[in-house]
Amino acid sequence: MEPQALKAVVSEGLLSFPLTDFTADGTFEPGGYARRLEWLKPYGASALFAAGGTGELFSLTPDEHRSIVSLAVEVCGKEVPIIAGVGYSTRIAVEMAQAAEKAGAAGILVLPHYLTEADQEGVAAHVEAICKSVGIGVIIYNRATCKLGADRLATLAERCPNLIGFKDGLGDIELMTTIRRKMGDRFSYLGGLPTAEVYAAAYRAIGVPVYSSAVFNFIPRTAMEFYKAVAAGDTATTDRLLDQFFLPYLAIRNRKAGYAVSIVKAGAAIVGRPAGPVRAPLIDCTPAEVEELRALIEALGPQ
Repeated sequence: MEPQALKAVVSEGLLSFPLTDFTADGTFEPGGYARRLEWLKPYGASALFAAGGTGELFSLTPDEHRSIVSLAVEVCGKEVPIIAGVGYSTRIAVEMAQAAEKAGAAGILVLPHYLTEADQEGVAAHVEAICKSVGIGVIIYNRATCKLGADRLATLAERCPNLIGFKDGLGDIELMTTIRRKMGDRFSYLGGLPTAEVYAAAYRAIGVPVYSSAVFNFIPRTAMEFYKAVAAGDTATTDRLLDQFFLPYLAIRNRKAGYAVSIVKAGAAIVGRPAGPVRAPLIDCTPAEVEELRALIEALGPQ
């Protein structure tokens, strides 16, 4: 897919990032992953991020990453564009991006590098190296150790024509507004905070109409209902779902670090789409928390 075509795809509609399936001992399970993608693809997501944050990129080997992206393209690529997450060091991220392009991915999502802090100049060099290693479109994810400002992004945009998207996971409204006003239509803009539904209306008001949904992994009908309500300004529906599901869900998710992934895997298991345990250093939700989540999901009705 040409970069500008990808930009058009991710400028509207709901996005999501499928869980990665593991066996009980933590081995990648391709059969379960393929069945997960087959289940999710008819629900109407504009694109899916393979091996993203909720897909536990941070725990995958490069070989696993290649297998996951290739399988996602095989199962969904003709109907739903696949955007591959990449991360780690610059050299590993470049290798991942090139392998994803070879496998047929529509684009690349650059997740934050890990462990070390870095100056914006160094982060920009990291992103530029990834962009220049592929011909497909690239989206940068501002989160954690990656925090690029408007001026640095403008320079990157000049140097990297295939850098077509900006995803925010910081929640800094002042920074997001500054970037949006400076960059205008040069990028597509995506909300990427954990449980992005809680921030969706506020972000839409500052020119970020699109977001990626983690709960799409286990309540896809409700996730689409919420997105459409935000887009239509239907506050009766969004307020109802925030009170009924999302705020109680956050109360569980916020109990322990890393639960933003763990609770999604718990939800998938509850609806009969188990993806196995999370990999260390994450930990799974407790049985009591799973039952709390079950009650919230059941109250929403069939998906």
